[in-house]
Amino acid sequence: MKDFFESVETRWPAGRRDLHWHLLPPSTESAADDLLGPYGDLIRTPGLEMVLPKWLHVTVLHAGPHDEASAEEVAQMTDHVREAVAGTGPVELVFSRPSIGTVGIGRAARPGAAARALWDATWAATTQVVGERWQLMPQIYNPHLTIAYAGRDAARADGASMKSELSDIDAGDVTMTFPTLTLVSQWHTHQRIIWEPLATVPLA
Repeated sequence: MKDFFESVETRWPAGRRDLHWHLLPPSTESAADDLLGPYGDLIRTPGLEMVLPKWLHVTVLHAGPHDEASAEEVAQMTDHVREAVAGTGPVELVFSRPSIGTVGIGRAARPGAAARALWDATWAATTQVVGERWQLMPQIYNPHLTIAYAGRDAARADGASMKSELSDIDAGDVTMTFPTLTLVSQWHTHQRIIWEPLATVPLA
């Protein structure tokens, strides 16, 4: 596998706080049991950095560097998002069994339409405030949740062996409902993605 954190270093350097919009599991304990539990040994494979339950997230939008936006601009973005999503209702996602990628292990989510609508709304709110200052990330959106990232020792994680191990784990899809959308100031340590919550917007 390849080091995920190295792959994003040029556009998102370690330690830099960027604004992200996330769907966060409403229960850390439930998310740990359902999303991670059956795959405990797999996500601890040497070369991988497992995602701790408190940092599980579905990224909706990677907006831009936090220090490039004033407090007033962040507040304006949040207000625009709040207006855009008011009354849309909670988002329900079904997470598929994990898949072994080149930079980590992820769980694709479906249906994508409701989450994609949030992606559109958050980007529209961002550009209303900061114009063309930032680049849209991701440029094509598909909801997913990562349960382990490949780290500095990524070469030790053998994809074929992990796929074989995964085939012996008898666990299926997980359905989760997200009642809120959360704005965070997020950074990575070249080992883990972490954040500070800034605002929570209800979808119901």
